[in-house]
Order: sequence, then structure tokens, then C-alpha cells
Amino acid sequence: MNIYFVCTGNTCRSPMAEAILRAKKLVGVDVKSAGIYATNGNQMSIGSSTVLEEEQMSMPHESSSVTEENVRWADLILTMTTSHKRAFMDVYPFAADKTFTLREYVRNEVGDIPDPYGGSIEDYRETFRVMKQLIDQLERKIR
Repeated sequence: MNIYFVCTGNTCRSPMAEAILRAKKLVGVDVKSAGIYATNGNQMSIGSSTVLEEEQMSMPHESSSVTEENVRWADLILTMTTSHKRAFMDVYPFAADKTFTLREYVRNEVGDIPDPYGGSIEDYRETFRVMKQLIDQLERKIR
């Protein structure tokens, strides 16, 4: 199964989600991340990289924007917010049947993953905790 995490700039939430799922080393699961408004080649935010290092999940990362090639590659596209999903669907309506917010797919509930961008390290830790819980549930759902 190919899973594509999508956020705004691909420097905070989606790379953390990618790292969390990668760390699980699930057989047959490949994962990528991108940003709807990302500039290719930016580094992961310091907050995200710090939290991933604390959790022994650090990984090399350069931001990338969403591409049609990766949209077609993905079996499942998980956005961080409802507005990401709407913006994504405006450009890639053909992917509607495989695009969900992370909360929607895992818990069948409405809600966004908080954006830690520009916040304190504790904001990044809280975003990590929220995503870790959801991705633990995602793992159970896709098995």
C-alpha cells in the first residue's frame, strides 16, 4: 500500500507523519509526503526535526510539492486539514475516492491536525503526539 501524507509546506506535519509511519517498518507499505504549497528542497522545520530526533525517528527530508505522478502512485492520500483536502481535490478531483483527512480516515471524525509552524517546541511535541496516536490507529486499520 502506498500512502501519501499532504500538508501545506511539507516542512512540519506531513514529514513528521511520514517519519512516524516509516518507523513502523510495515511490510508492503511505502510512504511519501508533500505540501500543497511547498517549495521543493526546503529543510524540515527545526521543531519537527528536533521532535523526531527525540523520538529516534529522524530521517533526511527535503520538502516537495504535490505531483500528479505521486497522486497516481498513492493508494491512500491523507491530508492534515479539511482545507488541505479541499484544495487538493480542486486540483486532483480524480483522486477523490482515495483522499481523506487523517482524522476522517482513521476515526471517521472531522478535525484538523494542529499546525505547529512558528510555535514552541512543545507545540511540535503536541502535534507529534496527536499524529502518533492517529498513525497507531492507521496501522491497525490498514493491516
